Amino acid sequence: MSISNPKQTFLNPAIPFAGTILGGLLPGEMVLVQGSVPPKADRFQLDFTCGSSVTPRADVAFHFNPRFNKKSVVCNTLEKERWGKEEILYEMPFAAGATFELIILVLKDTFKVAVNGAHVLEYKHRLDLERVDTLLISGKVKVDAIGILPSPSSVSPAASLTHQDSELNTITSSSGDMSVPFRGELVKGLSNRRNITIKGQTNQNAASFGVNLRVSGGSDIALHLNPRLKKRVFIRNSFLSGCWGPEETQLESGFPFAAGQYFEMIILCDSQQFRVAVNGFHQLDYKHRVQDLSCITQLEVVGDVTLQDVKLL
Repeated sequence: MSISNPKQTFLNPAIPFAGTILGGLLPGEMVLVQGSVPPKADRFQLDFTCGSSVTPRADVAFHFNPRFNKKSVVCNTLEKERWGKEEILYEMPFAAGATFELIILVLKDTFKVAVNGAHVLEYKHRLDLERVDTLLISGKVKVDAIGILPSPSSVSPAASLTHQDSELNTITSSSGDMSVPFRGELVKGLSNRRNITIKGQTNQNAASFGVNLRVSGGSDIALHLNPRLKKRVFIRNSFLSGCWGPEETQLESGFPFAAGQYFEMIILCDSQQFRVAVNGFHQLDYKHRVQDLSCITQLEVVGDVTLQDVKLL
């Protein structure tokens, strides 16, 4: 597990697992779970609970329950031993027989869940967050590590998407806002398993915009993402040694952008490729054409888009 200064960790816990969250959960903290799903798994669950009482059963603030036989994820809250209304995601972000990385970002009014670098769902709090003090995991799942990360601190304008002090950082442009064209520094460059999340809205008459991951010390672009809204094509390429390489355009889902609409793009950097998701759906993989990830030190956003937030995880 790659975690800087975690608040708390649990390594190779036995399942079922029950762990006390020291100090409870606070807005801005993240819970990261790395593990794998057995090949014939039917379901597993993760619960944030208010205590660990069995009789009567402790309230469950957030019940997260992937069900493989129904290819869905059920979320709910248990209060005074009664379940509330289920919220069901009719998709399955986990794969039986495969590893996963689950991240739950705790906000003051919601839990935000991502799996393998892609946003999956949000769940609004039904119980007071300050009551949550226990994490339970049960069912058909193997867990390698659990980390609870402290609330991140913001970094200075234009300065950095740096991971020296926290796992999640916000940057703004040199003017103190998220104005476009936007350029932010990745102080130590990229590395395996880093995520960049870009939240924004395309302009009302948007034709295209671009997201570039630039290489230090020159004009090279390791990854060029260029959604062209009027043509409904999502171009990917690299600009190396003064030349553009072959374009890639195929998508696993339909074209994800529309003029005047909000979007959330997640770029996951792994050892072999970039993986890109938009609005919770995996869109594409792009094999690295620059092998030294640490030399990718700048993020640039240009074109017909208004930025709201940019973070590195």
